[in-house]
Amino acid sequence: MANLLSLSRKPASPPLVACSARYQSDTAVAQYCDAHYGPDKFGVANFPKQIAQLCVMAQESNPQRSALDLGCSVGRTTFELATRFDQVTGIDFSTRFIDIARHIKKYGKIRCRLHEEGDLTSDHKATLADFDLEATTARVTFLQGDVQCLEASIRDYDLVLAANLIDRLPDPGKFLTEIHQRLVIGGLLVIASPYDWMERFTPKRQWLSCRLCCAGKPRTSLEGLNKKLAKHFIAVGEPQEVEFVIRDTARTFHHSISQVTLWRRTC
Repeated sequence: MANLLSLSRKPASPPLVACSARYQSDTAVAQYCDAHYGPDKFGVANFPKQIAQLCVMAQESNPQRSALDLGCSVGRTTFELATRFDQVTGIDFSTRFIDIARHIKKYGKIRCRLHEEGDLTSDHKATLADFDLEATTARVTFLQGDVQCLEASIRDYDLVLAANLIDRLPDPGKFLTEIHQRLVIGGLLVIASPYDWMERFTPKRQWLSCRLCCAGKPRTSLEGLNKKLAKHFIAVGEPQEVEFVIRDTARTFHHSISQVTLWRRTC
């Protein structure tokens, strides 16, 4: 939703590389604001809310003091997690996404503009109260940052969520082998991804899946996850499939499925 928030586009400093700049664009802002705060589409439930509910249920019998939402975009999942967690931190690389999330936290509302067709647009608005999230604002914090270069103070969380993030990182393997540092022992890591690998985001040599691995056979992204996380985590339950829809125009939508896996930190 290229927005009407007086959040005008500002040049990043230093300049972003091309793939990162995609999440600074008017198009991306429009798509993700609608995906977070717009209506459900084609019977597919709101993805940020679904992921937050899954996290809460998985952590229900464990401490819910703090959660970290990595790649939080414009913040819906961060707010949803704060309905149960005492403190939730949302981090995203896009300054525009974080500006919008902070605006919503401060004012409790968002006004947005969606692309309909050609050069036609339509204006929309939403409030946190629409989703019963108005009471969560005191428990959330939004930070702009690179999830692969987090400050040492970002640690000791009971839950870490990386939703639709790893296939947009330049080095997902490095991220996965270091993410245990952000969790307490016994903490829960939740990863959701459609494994939509693209070389403009991630060099092919860094993809978790490969046509032929060192054993001479194909390796799936799930197998790659297991390999990278095995030292510090144990898998919890079976992978789950969660749908999501991204709106492009009034008649163009992108329907995807994200595989959700849960991992408990053991050491």
